[in-house]
Amino acid sequence: MNARIDTSWPITGTGAVAAIGETVPEIFAALCAGCTGVAEIRRFPTRDYRTRHGYPRHERGTDTAAYATRLLIRSVAEAMTQSGLDDLTDIPVIVGTGLRELRSVELAWQAGPDSEVPRLDFGPALREQFGCTEVHTLSNACAASLHALGLAEDLLAADRADAVVVAGTDTIAVSMFAALDLVQPAMTALRPFDARHKGVLMGDGAAAVVLQRGGTARAVLRGVGISCDAGHVTAPDPVGIVAAMHDAHRRAGVRPADVDLVLAHGTGTTLNDAAEATALTTIFGTEQPIVTAVKAMTGHTSGSSGLVSLVAAIESLRTGAVPAIPNLAVPIDEARSLRLAASPIDSAELRVAQVNSFGFGGVNAVAIVERVA
Repeated sequence: MNARIDTSWPITGTGAVAAIGETVPEIFAALCAGCTGVAEIRRFPTRDYRTRHGYPRHERGTDTAAYATRLLIRSVAEAMTQSGLDDLTDIPVIVGTGLRELRSVELAWQAGPDSEVPRLDFGPALREQFGCTEVHTLSNACAASLHALGLAEDLLAADRADAVVVAGTDTIAVSMFAALDLVQPAMTALRPFDARHKGVLMGDGAAAVVLQRGGTARAVLRGVGISCDAGHVTAPDPVGIVAAMHDAHRRAGVRPADVDLVLAHGTGTTLNDAAEATALTTIFGTEQPIVTAVKAMTGHTSGSSGLVSLVAAIESLRTGAVPAIPNLAVPIDEARSLRLAASPIDSAELRVAQVNSFGFGGVNAVAIVERVA
């Protein structure tokens, strides 16, 4: 067993909202049933784009200012209720996001120069809703929320806090939608690790967890590993991903053989899927854990995606159920040795799960969580 760096931290509450559900139980049930939130985007015109689909939420008010903030508040409220917190006075909140309130900026620009400047900071809304006195926001691309989780672990280890709320939020913005459309063919589904994959589709989503010293745990955070290889602006580097996995295992005090389940980053893009599959093969060799990926059902929720996967991993540890990767027919060559979950699993024996999250510029984060004994 590798030497541990610090202690484990109870995860006492979880919250999430996505295209397939309003709460953690709803989302996990939808994942296990193979439900997908893919749909045509209606919040802005898509007639000039090859792709017109994503994983949007279709509730009223999805295309108004501060929608990412509203999703954030909903996920934090669910996690607080589950953990027994009434307010967040003197409890640090760390928010990871890829796009922040980018759609709010777009809407303000469309309204013209005399429009009201949108509020982009999550802090004031969290303070008004929950009494927050300390809010930090990270924008570490698609790995942002797991980077936030690593910082929360550091605050607890340094005795700077007895509880920390970690959250992530992002919504579909036309700027990112248009940028992806420039480099991808027309598509209507996200297919992680499948030879038919064509690229990524964005989704709306938020998630939150509460780390609480001495609280009643739903699962235990064993460690978060981080690397920044800066190998390329957009293309991932398997070497950097392997480094993050090694760091996570070292901090958690686990061997690869101890990991029973991997929630993969699984974006459905050629370079990302190949790099992640290569890294997983390098780390686990012939002792392959079950590997699944939820973005085929939730879409890529940018900076919040790591925590969305973490919440799913916690529910798998609690129930033994593992969602399948929908429509996985022929795995890419690099993934052929992986134990991909092509069908749902109802009662797996799971103790330790790994959650992967990788972003542009080689910003990598990997979390290890353990089932409560």
